[in-house]
Amino acid sequence: MEVESATLTIDKRSAILAIATGGLIAGTLDLTQACILFGIRVPFGIAAGLLGTEAAHRGGAGIYALGVFLHFFIACSAAGIYYAASRRLRFLVENPLVCGLFFGAAVEVVMGYIVLPLSALHDRGPYELHDVLVGLGVHMVVVGLPIAYCVRRFGR
Repeated sequence: MEVESATLTIDKRSAILAIATGGLIAGTLDLTQACILFGIRVPFGIAAGLLGTEAAHRGGAGIYALGVFLHFFIACSAAGIYYAASRRLRFLVENPLVCGLFFGAAVEVVMGYIVLPLSALHDRGPYELHDVLVGLGVHMVVVGLPIAYCVRRFGR
């Protein structure tokens, strides 16, 4: 009984560590690149997905903090999804480079073509090919790879 309990505790701790580390690294890299490319007001745009454009851009520090929180919530959710999938699909852990790149692309596609259209922004495109390719490339590297490698490293 004690061995099972200890194993469960270690598994739970490694899951939390893998998800939190992957989500925080991916979220930090993604938010940093977004602020460099689009300006420091990016968290207002993220909050606008929940509150709407007018309410988000009228807000102050609280709205900004909400945008940052939402961004990291999404990044940690993505890490949680990858971690959960990796428990059944062991190749996700064994091949983090290829799987991380594909996962990053999948995150970009889901965000751009499902989440944003359903959000308060109702952003449906059409998108410029250059913007789509840059978004895919960036998310493959700054979201997919950190999550995949953190799950490999910490998610025993």
